Amino acid sequence: MPYISQLKYEDAPEKTKEVIDEWVKEHGPLTNMKETLIHSLPAFHALMEWFPLETEIESFLGERAVNFFCYAISTSNDCLLCSIFFKKILDDAGINFETFRFTEEERILIDYGRAIVKDANNVPSEIFDRLHAKWTEEQIVAITAFATIMIATNIINKTLKIKLDDELVPYTKRR
Repeated sequence: MPYISQLKYEDAPEKTKEVIDEWVKEHGPLTNMKETLIHSLPAFHALMEWFPLETEIESFLGERAVNFFCYAISTSNDCLLCSIFFKKILDDAGINFETFRFTEEERILIDYGRAIVKDANNVPSEIFDRLHAKWTEEQIVAITAFATIMIATNIINKTLKIKLDDELVPYTKRR
């Protein structure tokens, strides 16, 4: 049972309705997580910075690699909602994460994401060596910032017990 309700449009203050209208116009309907976050506009805006960062890192990593990165972070962080969200993306693309043959860059991102979740204070220097061999410092900072927003999203979903969106439920039954 969620600890925080999903704020429905009809119950939202006028300023919040404006933000919802803008979001829906640009991105489509709010998910359960966004309907929860929208209770606090600063919280909503902070975590929605995920999208501009996603666009930035996709420009040099590619969409598939970013999805692998997010899935690795979310599964390592035991976030059901985010794990299933990215599982849906991978399943819909016909990708089985467990058997897929990743590129070298994808493997570095997966290892980095898992290492950050495991112990952000002790990411092995070998992983940073691999990151530096592929990307600039500016890109590594963007990748790392993106990971932290992904982790924050995981924590929000887990802590507040945000329920799965209806379209994600069938993906919990797939291998």
